[in-house]
Amino acid sequence: MTTAAAAETAHLLVVDDDARLRSLLQRYLTEQGFRVTSAPDAAAARRALSSMTYDLLVLDVMMPGESGLDLTESLRTEGNEVPIVMLTARGAPEDRISGFEHGVDDYLAKPFDPRELALRIRTILRRAAPSATPQPLAAAPVQLGARWFDIERAELRGPDGVVRLTGGEAALLQALARRAGDVLSREDIGEALGTPEAGERAIDVQVTRLRRKVEVDPREPRFIQTIRHRGYVLRPGP
Repeated sequence: MTTAAAAETAHLLVVDDDARLRSLLQRYLTEQGFRVTSAPDAAAARRALSSMTYDLLVLDVMMPGESGLDLTESLRTEGNEVPIVMLTARGAPEDRISGFEHGVDDYLAKPFDPRELALRIRTILRRAAPSATPQPLAAAPVQLGARWFDIERAELRGPDGVVRLTGGEAALLQALARRAGDVLSREDIGEALGTPEAGERAIDVQVTRLRRKVEVDPREPRFIQTIRHRGYVLRPGP
């Protein structure tokens, strides 16, 4: 199956307490070729997640009971790295930053065009799926201390096995690793992640989260270094 075909047959879980919006999204995304299950709140989403594996969550921030941000943080703490697109009526930069801090992969402010949501979902799924195209000149894995990052598979391995990365973290490390030694501006990184509108602070948050999984001491990073006034550079090494 091609990467594009895999994206089209992905199983999505849409979680929103707005019954009308939930119904519209379920119908539209189904028409776009996805399998779609819906849930009205975090409790129902947890029940769905306990009995089924989903390829991506579309998750509202403000819901009665447990919020979308709290659910995301809980899933990440439990080691569940399912890609998450967050929906919210709050579109300010600090709200996007909060979403990234909690571990979401992308962020879409209401009201939104459902075509844009479908596009973002496909982008994340393609980013997460292994490529079906042979890579005769595949890049060599990048050493990051005791860990190795496979650029083509976007997979980080250490002495204890695979290190869990969110889709956003994997894409960020992949972008840095493809140009190891080069300084990437925050704008370059935003373009590589498919979120050019994310803003500098949101990129900084993503880098901070990634450092926690790559660096021995995230406060004194050896591998993902900040170049003042310019951006970030990945410096591989033992």
